[in-house]
Amino acid sequence: MIDTRPDLTIRLCGPRGFCAGVDRAIQIVVLALKAYGAPVYVRHEIVHNRYVVEGLEAKGAIFVEELDEIPEEHRQQPVVFSAHGVPKSVPADAEARSLFYLDATCPLVSKVHKQAMRHQRLGRHVVLIGHAGHPEVIGTMGQLPEGSVSLVETVEDADRYVPPDPDNLGFVTQTTLSVDDTAGVIKRLHERFPNLTAPAADSICYATTNRQEAVKQAAPGCDLFLIVGAPNSSNSKRLVEVALRAGATKSVLVQRAAEIDWETIGDIRTVGLSAGASAPEVIVNEIIEAFRARYNAVVELADTVEENEHFLVNRELRAIELTPADMAFVNGE
Repeated sequence: MIDTRPDLTIRLCGPRGFCAGVDRAIQIVVLALKAYGAPVYVRHEIVHNRYVVEGLEAKGAIFVEELDEIPEEHRQQPVVFSAHGVPKSVPADAEARSLFYLDATCPLVSKVHKQAMRHQRLGRHVVLIGHAGHPEVIGTMGQLPEGSVSLVETVEDADRYVPPDPDNLGFVTQTTLSVDDTAGVIKRLHERFPNLTAPAADSICYATTNRQEAVKQAAPGCDLFLIVGAPNSSNSKRLVEVALRAGATKSVLVQRAAEIDWETIGDIRTVGLSAGASAPEVIVNEIIEAFRARYNAVVELADTVEENEHFLVNRELRAIELTPADMAFVNGE
């Protein structure tokens, strides 16, 4: 039988998908369920991915917006704080309620918290480059007294910004920003405020940088570039922008294969594929199979660097065995 499916090359980016901080956060919830039994409460989405959240709910996790939603009879059960970090008021509230909490804040986000606190300790007003309303930004601003942090989102914001003391400023950034966009904002701030102090180390995390670089390398010549990720995932949305800027004809954010609009996809020969840092590999595989069902698809690896970072889970959970079966719901079999 003759295969009439059109030929297609899928450029599969690497690295892609889960970063060490996201992997650790999901492991914390899974291990807490094994150690303490259901339910385990999680304040806000553990990571920005609905598939992951639903998978953890199926295992016995209950997601709440605030700690007062945890019923009295479950006060001895653990509550996990999300990978994005929380303001200092949240653990203080947990302690006031005698709750047992496990903090799943990504260590690289915690590093930004420490950078911001160091600026403030040295008498600098903190400029935070990030997106208003993002949980990570709320968490970082919540490490310091009210009024000691100013949020700047764009170059235009940097042009308008009026600091309390132009000669005493220090900046940090949200970890999941566009590397290129952020460089433009920092450049403008430095032009206006020459004494602006940078953090001791880059705030944008290695995983964000690596995923953007892989997409940048793979995008030229792509008729379509798919990014697997959630609409509220900052790093995933940045990957869509990076793909377009780097030369992809079209770039789209999708959560599942079912969201791909096959009717309007047009005549495509080369598709780029990557995934945001909170998107599980099982969905990447699902999308590849969806293309293989419709095209004579060949997967071409577009790898840039190898990631081998690993972050330890909370001390309370390190004795609990984590098996491949425990994580199969996100990693696949």
